[in-house]
Amino acid sequence: MKINLMKTMALVIVGGLVTFQACKKSSEPQPLNLATVVAGTADLNAATPPTNVDPKAVITVTFSANVNATTATTSNVTLKRTFDNSPVDIAVASSAKTVTITPAKPLDAGNAYELDLNAGLMSTDGVAFIPVNRTFTVIGAFAPPGAVAYWTFENTTDDQTGAFIAPASGIVDVTYATGRNTGAGMAASFNGTTTIIEYPNGPNLVNTTDFSLSLWVKPDSSALGIGGFDGFEFEINKNDCKLAAQYQTGSTTNGQDLWLDGTGNVGFSGWTFSKDLRPPGFAAIVQQTWAHFVFTYEGATKLGTIYLNGVKVKTQDFNAYPADSPFLTATGLKFNTTATGVGTNFALGYYSDRATTAFGWATYTDVTTNHFKGLMDDVYIYHTALSASVVTQMYNTGKP
Repeated sequence: MKINLMKTMALVIVGGLVTFQACKKSSEPQPLNLATVVAGTADLNAATPPTNVDPKAVITVTFSANVNATTATTSNVTLKRTFDNSPVDIAVASSAKTVTITPAKPLDAGNAYELDLNAGLMSTDGVAFIPVNRTFTVIGAFAPPGAVAYWTFENTTDDQTGAFIAPASGIVDVTYATGRNTGAGMAASFNGTTTIIEYPNGPNLVNTTDFSLSLWVKPDSSALGIGGFDGFEFEINKNDCKLAAQYQTGSTTNGQDLWLDGTGNVGFSGWTFSKDLRPPGFAAIVQQTWAHFVFTYEGATKLGTIYLNGVKVKTQDFNAYPADSPFLTATGLKFNTTATGVGTNFALGYYSDRATTAFGWATYTDVTTNHFKGLMDDVYIYHTALSASVVTQMYNTGKP
């Protein structure tokens, strides 16, 4: 009896110890582990970093425990563009186990980014987070930052900077098709007779000392412009292409073509280099196949340059023009405000907008002139002159 009583007491004591130890264990702070990380619908925890992240994606991070909101700050959560290690301006918010990262503006198409979650993050129990980083690439081809406008045509005609948005009345017969590769997403399709997209405030794209136009096209004919050569127009034909633009020359403006036909330097004034593309020739390289064009002008040097598929194919030096040429004083591109019958919308699909009536040889209602037929994608306009190395990178990361 006495022995049984002692056994019972021992069991009670042991049970008490078990209960005490269990209570003690359950009250210990839980670790702060990473559960999920998504950018829009893209999984940043996948074995392979995603390459299709939407430029407007919000990043959502879920942890295994509640996060101390005072530690969910831009000091402990950072996002940078790996192209130049430039930090991205973000807003960070937290609720329970979730931290939300919202970029201040759309991310750059084709650029790679790194999300860093640092040790300063803590749980509400005071447990520090073990730092991790996640990388991803925004859908589209690489392009350097700083574009004043760019169109990716991911089932939308909107300029991704938000500055140039076409009203519904300015969008005519646009459809979308599969782009040149998976990363490039979709492309805009133009029917060659009626398709046009018109953006207000076009002169804001033209008036600049330095200028670059970059775009991918799979063409049969002409492409885009604002006011024809009273602003600028990119025109592509079977055997040649050009950027016809108006330049500030002293107190007035004058028009000049930056032209390429691929037959070499034919001795025109200012032509310092023109690549002979034969064989196979301009048409074989460009027509009905994806091609990347970049046109640049640098005010300080007065150099105009054309790149085709990542390679410099034309240099035009305004300093090498005859002594009486107004282009010796050219300081940059300038919309000709004195022109009459010239609309001010920037048009994709035609060399000018539908309001332009100044040029009798081509009006929008004439379906046989200057309409673009084919696919167009990743149109970028910069108020800087892109370097040769950047252009090559744009082509190499965006090519089919």
